[in-house]
Amino acid sequence: MPINKLTSKQKAVLKYIYDSIRYHKLPPTVREIAQHFKFKSTGTVRDYLKILVREGVIRITANKSRAIELVYENLFAIPILGRVQAGLPTLAVEEIEDYLNMDSLIFSETDTFALRIKGESMINAGIFSGDLVLVQKQNIAQTDEIVVAVIGEEATVKRLKKKGARYFLEPANPHYQDIIVDEQVNIIGKVISVIRRFH
Repeated sequence: MPINKLTSKQKAVLKYIYDSIRYHKLPPTVREIAQHFKFKSTGTVRDYLKILVREGVIRITANKSRAIELVYENLFAIPILGRVQAGLPTLAVEEIEDYLNMDSLIFSETDTFALRIKGESMINAGIFSGDLVLVQKQNIAQTDEIVVAVIGEEATVKRLKKKGARYFLEPANPHYQDIIVDEQVNIIGKVISVIRRFH
C-alpha cells in the first residue's frame, strides 16, 4: 500500500483530505489545508500534494478549487485475509475476505492485516473463535509474543515460547499440544490487537 511509504506529516495531510471528503463531502482547498496545519504558505501545501500524487494516493484535476480526489476507497482500511486456526493449523490462503475500517488509526511504516480466528486453542489468552486479530507482518518475534506461524502451507496463532535452546508454539488452552518450532515453521507476523465486536 503506497501509504506505508509516507512520512507521519504526509500521512497527516492525507488523513485531513480523507476526513474532509468523507465527513464534509468535499475535498479541502489548498488554502484550507494551509490554515489547518498552520503552514506559512500555500506553496508548502502544494509540495505535500505533489508527493501524494507521486505516491499514487491522490489525483488533482487542473483549474478547480476543490480538485483533490482520493485514488483508494479503502485508504485507511486493513485487509482481512481470511481465517486462521487457533487450534490445529489450517490452510493459509492469502485471499482478502473484507476490509476492517480503521479511519481513526494510521499505522506506521509496518504492514498490518487482519485474520479471523477459528478454534479454541487461545481462549485463555482472550482470543476466541470468530474474533479478529490485527497482525503486524514480520518474520521474527520475541518470546511470549503471540504470533501467526505457517507450518508448510498451514497457519496457526500461538504464543512463542522457549525452553532451553528449543522454541515452540504454546496454545492458551490445556487441551491443545505445543508445536515445536523447526525448519518447517515460519513466523509471518505478530498479533498486536484482538477485536471482538466484529463477530
